[in-house]
Amino acid sequence: MNEDTINRRYREVAFIDVRNAFRKFIHDNNGNRPFILAGFSQGGKSVVELLKDMDDSTRKRMVAAYVLGYKVTPEDIATCPYIIAAKDSLDTGVVICYNSVSDIKYIQPIVAAPNVIGINPVNWKTDSTPAILNDTVTVTYDSNFKVLVLNGFDGSYLPNILDILNVGDYHGVEPWIYSECLRKNFRQRIDSFRNRTVIENP
Repeated sequence: MNEDTINRRYREVAFIDVRNAFRKFIHDNNGNRPFILAGFSQGGKSVVELLKDMDDSTRKRMVAAYVLGYKVTPEDIATCPYIIAAKDSLDTGVVICYNSVSDIKYIQPIVAAPNVIGINPVNWKTDSTPAILNDTVTVTYDSNFKVLVLNGFDGSYLPNILDILNVGDYHGVEPWIYSECLRKNFRQRIDSFRNRTVIENP
């Protein structure tokens, strides 16, 4: 779980395939249309790296980028100033990022620290206003550590991964526990992007 080793192997192998696939999609299949990027865990890392590699004309068509269960580091921001944090449910061209834990003591650096971007995907706030998910789970954003703290969620069924992940954190369910919130937000941001485009190009 050494991050230097992970990053080196990722750059030398995985990201080459990811970048080539994305470029082929943009060139052959996208038809100059708006698009959304979304990735979970290592896929979230791929989203961050694609943002660094994206040219201006492509970036202008990006509705939003969702980094689920992964981090955006200070180095990422320094490398790519176009990585802009979402501030609500409607802004576009932004990055939505979150990680969930039962307590901040369970923050796992391999996926969640240091992190400089975060938002609550239930109420789309970046302050500590709690939100209720599925009537039973309270989701509160910790703006100091940029993580979501869940109260009322039992993640004991999640498989332990190397005594690192799913141990006090909820890495294994990041896309699914908020799936309805994300599905609704995709539509909200698409509509917002379309409205913005109409205003800019009447």
